[in-house]
Amino acid sequence: MRSWLPAGSMAPPPTLLLLFLGVLAHQLFRTRETYRIDVHGVLLLAPPTLLLVLDAYIAGRPRSLLAYYAIYWTSLVASVVLYRISPFHPLWRYPGPVWCRTTKFWHAALATTGAQPKYLQRLHEQYGDVVRFGPNDVSIRDPSLIGALMGSSGVGKGPNFIGAMLTTTNVPMVGIMDVEEHLRRRRAWNRGLGPAALKEHEHVVFKRARQLVERLGEQQGEVNIGDWLNYFSYDVMSDMTFGGGSELLQDGDANNVWRVLEEGVVPATFLGQVPWLGLYVAHLPAAVKALDAFLHLGKDFAMRRIERGSITPDLFHYLNNEDLPDKPPPPLQQLVDDGILAVVAGADTVSSAMTSIFHCLLTHPETYRRLQEEVDRSYPPGEDAFSPKHHREMTYLQAVIYEAIRLYPPVMTSSPRKVPQDSPGVHAGSLYLSPGTSFLIPPFALHRDPRNFSFPESFWPERWLIAAGQLAPPDLPLPSPPHVASKTSPAASTPQPYLQSAFVHNESAFMAFSHGPMNCAGKGLAMLEMRTVVCAVLQRYDMRLREGWNASCYEERYRDYFVSTRPEVPVVLVRRDGSV
Repeated sequence: MRSWLPAGSMAPPPTLLLLFLGVLAHQLFRTRETYRIDVHGVLLLAPPTLLLVLDAYIAGRPRSLLAYYAIYWTSLVASVVLYRISPFHPLWRYPGPVWCRTTKFWHAALATTGAQPKYLQRLHEQYGDVVRFGPNDVSIRDPSLIGALMGSSGVGKGPNFIGAMLTTTNVPMVGIMDVEEHLRRRRAWNRGLGPAALKEHEHVVFKRARQLVERLGEQQGEVNIGDWLNYFSYDVMSDMTFGGGSELLQDGDANNVWRVLEEGVVPATFLGQVPWLGLYVAHLPAAVKALDAFLHLGKDFAMRRIERGSITPDLFHYLNNEDLPDKPPPPLQQLVDDGILAVVAGADTVSSAMTSIFHCLLTHPETYRRLQEEVDRSYPPGEDAFSPKHHREMTYLQAVIYEAIRLYPPVMTSSPRKVPQDSPGVHAGSLYLSPGTSFLIPPFALHRDPRNFSFPESFWPERWLIAAGQLAPPDLPLPSPPHVASKTSPAASTPQPYLQSAFVHNESAFMAFSHGPMNCAGKGLAMLEMRTVVCAVLQRYDMRLREGWNASCYEERYRDYFVSTRPEVPVVLVRRDGSV
């Protein structure tokens, strides 16, 4: 049969068939989720290419590959977007910004600013307790659902570490998505950070806390207390994990460890929101080089520790199964990954929490005075403030710590969880999360919800003592409003009429250490570090903020990435004998 087309002209592509194949590819992407790039390549490139070859062979006419791809990809993208905003999507009934429903790139870009916690808080205030902030992502601000979703029978971790670490295989323990494997890997951490092991680690914390206090006393004039807390926490975790290897308190951060960390968290945060993209970025030499340099440091620490052997029962002693002679050691890469996790996560969260504690104390002089009085009663001059023997009875110290991390949780949005694609879905109360749904339960939004805590935006340690029945509400001063407390030298709180409504304190909404069997493994160690440092510093020094420093910038510049970054807190320390 003679063709009506001029010789050598391009025949039109089979549009309807290409449209159908695009929709079909979307269904395969949606129901057979995979992070394999070769599978992505087949689904994105093979159908139009094969159809073009087949069509050209049968018709015997040249074809335009670009036209085939254009129609196929347009169909694929249109099918994805229309499905995500349609009533057929299982998350359709949950409100949220329309643009967030179409692609996760909106939220990924916002997360790189560090403003994710406050953004989610605003979404909850606008839309309610369950907000859809991505195509398959919801944020939940209902504390009654925490147990069902994060408890012993809760949902496993999400894939954010796949994107951040540029791999599906070598993710650290905290990022393992399979619940059984996660809990199996966690057993060594539980042995290494449990109460018995913590007694063995106390001397490390006390030694470094003493060094911190002495080094602070050697400084002249103003210091950024946050830098010194960074040095302390990093040295402690290096000692704890690998038996040594870091001397930031002594030498300063000559290798820019903390600068490298803070620079790396921004791209890691973006890729954690769109983890599949991280596997593509892994093929870029520059990205791999930056990650390899970081991993190389962890490998050096691990190799030196293996060669040296177990001198003291550090965390590596347990991670390497040295406490279980009949059990073989894990692969070296696992030790490197978990060692880096321990040092980075343990150092950053504790340093962040302690910086917030001192910021809150220094902007609330009456609270500072009351806590120092408790320290003086428990550790009077001449008594060893590096001993934990009075920590448990120091109820105001505990209240101050909890209140600071309520306002500024070191992990402000929590680690995402994801309902497995091959599961039947999850029911929690009236909530149903379909297979493939990721969710967050953000501590920042929970902690600042007035339904959970009275005066949620104010620093008020007394709330914890009221809740424990140790103080009577009518006799207490109310907290200063946040805008007053943010000034450099706020006036002390004065007694005011008590609450016009009932006192609210919902500790089930307190998520500073996460929840359930996959919560913060190092809570006991973190509390020991914070109690020890606060007691030792307040026993030795009086502290004041730099004159004229605008303390309100702390909250404005407190940023959430994989870890929390915070602004400087410039202080002048005065020995309590009067010398500067």
